Amino acid sequence: MKCRKKFLRNFPGGYHSEKFVAWERDYKWQAHLAWKEQLNSKLFESLLEQHAYEKIAQAAVRIETRTNLLFSFEKMALRDAVKTPGGAKAFAKGLYEYIYGRGPMQDRFLAFGEVLDSLPRVQTRVHTWPLHTVFGFIANPKAFIFMKPKVTKVAAEAYEFPFEYQSRPNWDTYQSLLDFAATVKEDTADWKPRDYIDLQSFIWVMGSDEY
Repeated sequence: MKCRKKFLRNFPGGYHSEKFVAWERDYKWQAHLAWKEQLNSKLFESLLEQHAYEKIAQAAVRIETRTNLLFSFEKMALRDAVKTPGGAKAFAKGLYEYIYGRGPMQDRFLAFGEVLDSLPRVQTRVHTWPLHTVFGFIANPKAFIFMKPKVTKVAAEAYEFPFEYQSRPNWDTYQSLLDFAATVKEDTADWKPRDYIDLQSFIWVMGSDEY
């Protein structure tokens, strides 16, 4: 109840208030719409068939850049990692399987982590929680959630949710985040959450210094 009250102090009206949409939802949704236009499953598959790996990587980076979801060093690490033909190819093929593959999400999540681990590293590591989770979140916010580790840990403590965190991206922690979001969804059902954009934003409001 304290967390609900904090959210409503910042956004009276909940998830559908004009202020919430303007401050937290709209830029994420616009990134999602850009993804649907430029990297939907049919276009993505067509680009893969053309071996247009660099074009795929550049489009993904460009769409994410319009958001403030990643830190600047993470954006730079990814740009550096996909500059090489080999890095762009590995990233593009791994990203397609992660987002559009038909296997269990756990398997796709872990496989994408292996791809990120394999990418060229110039200055800083590519495989971080935000980088691992941002593209699924943008591509399909009904299935994937985005994670900022520090904010999520603070939010879980405030919510008294037993979040199982490990610093290296892994499935158990991601599943714990999905469980956290499911709890928030149930507890804020009266605000009619639409997808993980709303739920991730609630977690952000609980854990971020901005609020």
